[in-house]
Amino acid sequence: MGFARTCSVALVGVEGVVVEVQAGLEPGVAAFTLVGLPDKSLTESRDRVRAAVVNSGAAWPQKKLTVGLSPASVPKSGSGFDLAVAAAVLGAAERIDPRVLADIVMIGELGLDGRVRPVRGVLPAVLAAADAGYEQVVVPECAATEASLVPGVSVLGVRSLRQLIAVLADEPVPDEEYDGSGRPDPLLAGLRVPGTGAATGMHGVSAAHDHGHDLSDVVGQTAARTAVEVAAAGGHHLFLEGPPGAGKTMLAERLPAVLPRLGRQESLEVTAVHSVAGLLPPGKPLIDAAPYCAPHHSATMQALVGGGPGMARPGAVSLSHRGVLFLDETPEFSSHALDALRQPLEAGHVVIARSAGVVRFPAKFLMVLAANPCPCGRFSVRDDLCECPPSAIRRYQARLSGPLLDRVDLRVEVDRVTRTELTSRGARGESTATVADRVRAARERAAERLAGTPWHTNSEVPGRELRSRWSPAPGAMDETERSLERGVLTARGLDRVLRVAWTIADLVGHDRPDATDVALALQLRTGVPRGVPMALGALT
Repeated sequence: MGFARTCSVALVGVEGVVVEVQAGLEPGVAAFTLVGLPDKSLTESRDRVRAAVVNSGAAWPQKKLTVGLSPASVPKSGSGFDLAVAAAVLGAAERIDPRVLADIVMIGELGLDGRVRPVRGVLPAVLAAADAGYEQVVVPECAATEASLVPGVSVLGVRSLRQLIAVLADEPVPDEEYDGSGRPDPLLAGLRVPGTGAATGMHGVSAAHDHGHDLSDVVGQTAARTAVEVAAAGGHHLFLEGPPGAGKTMLAERLPAVLPRLGRQESLEVTAVHSVAGLLPPGKPLIDAAPYCAPHHSATMQALVGGGPGMARPGAVSLSHRGVLFLDETPEFSSHALDALRQPLEAGHVVIARSAGVVRFPAKFLMVLAANPCPCGRFSVRDDLCECPPSAIRRYQARLSGPLLDRVDLRVEVDRVTRTELTSRGARGESTATVADRVRAARERAAERLAGTPWHTNSEVPGRELRSRWSPAPGAMDETERSLERGVLTARGLDRVLRVAWTIADLVGHDRPDATDVALALQLRTGVPRGVPMALGALT
């Protein structure tokens, strides 16, 4: 009886499990049996592998063939097992030495002509293989750069099954023709499947960045610009409310460029999520800038937090991991979809339970909400242009639930731009580069203070730690505590005011928050003027 085994990886969300692919040949009527809890696409690999082996010039064994995927209790899905199945079959048929295959992890889909096609989730699959102690990985040639991001793993990129057979059998490697016609690579077509985010507007947009978008383009809006800077420096969620055309979307689109570049570990986390979703930019496998995701207000709850038929896919909250999630026209979103954001906002991840298993996706994002003050958008305490009845205004504003808004640290009213501000030829506001430098310096101060703790930004620090280990200046919290007694703030709100105050102190260079820093944080939290200047430069 011929026997061979090799390895592949089964992905559950962005976590992988190494699967041993075993092939056994025994006398009997020629048949191909695949066992080990495969799904429909994996069951169809029997025909793909047989055609690929024959068209690659190798003989298909005319015996009873059984391929097992172990552990059998783990659900397996997708076409990424094709390459491992073909190698195990060839090893059992002694076309390849079985001893060579035992410690190699293989990931890739096979075409009927033997070409090796890429699959989604190569990076998290290789990460799982490395964590399990494997040092050799075979992937499609076009995904080799992505797989090479994992340190300590030797990556072999192959273009066809013929090349893999030649390498493993120590034979001359044949040259494969490359289609240089200028058309999109057909091997990459399968990564852009409708419904995974590529065609729904929920895709990661690199913040490294459209140079035509700069903060200096935003006219006026001193308070909103300050809120954007504070949000970027401390990772605080932001709510912008104002009439149409005031600049809410402009501010949100420029926020990713203000955020610091991602570290190595953060880049791998973001790249893994986008790899599973099939949204990695071509030619740039590592995402090192904060992603930006802006789903349409018609998005469902599954589109926001993840889900879908079968095994769950990452949603907008995961595609914006370590970046910005912008919900424009927030009251127009489904109330169920908005309330589903509460758990990931607190936990930094989302857990989706399905009959096929439980999936956990990372979801540590900076949320920006934008809304009009009323259905017509012209309601204001300064002007009397709104024609909406009070009941309509109350219903419109009530679409944002109190528990959701309680998790938002910064709430700013974006005023209507005046003619003088719009037509003035004077000095423009600060550029993105200037603000980004201050944000980076503030984050460095916070990181130095939080060294040795599991937290990296002020928004992550629990309230009890802020109150016990890093206390503000004496008397600085008096007004905030009175607001708590009057019911203006909740206990969570008081902690969030203190976090924002620490971020403001980091931005202006104070050792700890003083009364002015706390007053500005309270004003940004409640929207009630406290008599402090909104420009950070006035606090230094």
